[in-house]
Amino acid sequence: MWTAIGQAFSMVFEPYTLMVMVAAAFYGLFVGAVPGLTATMATALLVPVTFFMPPIPAIAAMVTATAMAIFSGDIPGCLLRIPGTPASAAYTDEAFAMTKKGQAEVALGAGLVFSAVGGLFGTVVLILAAPVLADFALNFSSFEYFWLVLLGLTCAVFITSDHPLKGIVTLLLGLLVACVGLGNPAGFPRFTFGNAEMTGGIGMIAMMIGMFAISEIIRFVVDTSPPAELVVEKVGSVLSGQWALAKKYPKQIMRGSVLGTAVGALPGAGADIAAWMSYAMSKKFSKEPEKFGTGHVEGIVESGSANNSALAGAWIPALVFGIPGDSITAIVIGVLYMKNMNPGPALFTTNPQNIYAVFLLFIIANIIMIPLGILCIKVAKRILLVPREVLMPLILLFCVVGTFAINNSMFEVGIMLVAGILAYILEANKFPIAPAILGVVLGGMLEENFITSMIKSNGDLGAFLARPIALGLAVVCLLVWTWPLLAKLLFKPSKTQTA
Repeated sequence: MWTAIGQAFSMVFEPYTLMVMVAAAFYGLFVGAVPGLTATMATALLVPVTFFMPPIPAIAAMVTATAMAIFSGDIPGCLLRIPGTPASAAYTDEAFAMTKKGQAEVALGAGLVFSAVGGLFGTVVLILAAPVLADFALNFSSFEYFWLVLLGLTCAVFITSDHPLKGIVTLLLGLLVACVGLGNPAGFPRFTFGNAEMTGGIGMIAMMIGMFAISEIIRFVVDTSPPAELVVEKVGSVLSGQWALAKKYPKQIMRGSVLGTAVGALPGAGADIAAWMSYAMSKKFSKEPEKFGTGHVEGIVESGSANNSALAGAWIPALVFGIPGDSITAIVIGVLYMKNMNPGPALFTTNPQNIYAVFLLFIIANIIMIPLGILCIKVAKRILLVPREVLMPLILLFCVVGTFAINNSMFEVGIMLVAGILAYILEANKFPIAPAILGVVLGGMLEENFITSMIKSNGDLGAFLARPIALGLAVVCLLVWTWPLLAKLLFKPSKTQTA
């Protein structure tokens, strides 16, 4: 173990890896600070760059960029009332209200400091929970993995959408895309329509770049609203008063960190859902809920802790089971496979130094977030003044070049453009796209484990419930599916109450 830890330190603290982390940090801060450019988009655009990197620097770029982007999304939310990333949307109005009261530095400082604290908390949970879960996962067979993947797909639908039916539609769309090509247990060409390019399936990375980057470019093109104006000329010291906030709101920090990590570990949830849930919980349990919405820092403290802790939490199922906790880790799983760091319990036993290196990367990323975040806040006005008319064409060019570089194929570029148009249409009609991405990532795994299990059991469906862990996961799945109906029956008001 100590040898593996020593190897991890040598891999992480070599000059090239540190240089990649610093470059990715500035990139993530910039992307997060520009309204409309999400942390997921930042990750997707990094994928072509990681082709030319060794495994650890590639993962370092992903971890650092996403952590920075989630925080820096607070900056335009606070100064412009436009959240830079969806994870910052939960408390944008609160932060902007503080800015109008002349407390912009307090709001931004709380977002920065407690994002780092939450990120470190999530990392500690990742370090402690992932190896234990990996040992537990060694007992899993194809039967358990089938129910686990099914549970992940189900949770994605119910968590990421206010309208589960729309979530089911996009999930089925993702599963349909996962069926295309020869990559199935029978090796039979499905939905290829005689096109040789389609036999390799729909490129997941090209599809993700399209759904998260191209859709945003289309949204910018059709947006006719006037640009927002900065409301502050100067931001003071962002660290002053943060220690007093930490002493005043310790329960809120811990509650947000715990909730964020737990929600992040649920497939399909991620930092966006964690921030909204945490803000709602903060208001519900606050001693002064009437102050929320008027420029009260308490909700920012708790939600800021939640959104970054969710990032580390999402890596727990991704590393142990190969099941993405959010759309960011869905992209990262593709990179892990590309770098021969296949997710699963074997990763913790065959190459433990790589896992320890990932843990170190999370710690370093959250520590350097504070000094680099302060620098970003200081130059926030200049970042926010970059004309999007200049930025969006450059992003489009980078998307096309990066997608073409995956397989030197214009077919991949076509997939990217079609996926972008489709994602824009779906989001314009309030259909969530996260279930579609999870359907693509997990569809093959679901089919493979189902076919393998059927072969093992000679077609006996009862074998799916014969093992204790499989039976437990099946019960949880059934409870999730039937919970809306059970809730109506259990909590139906009596006639005397309604009278």
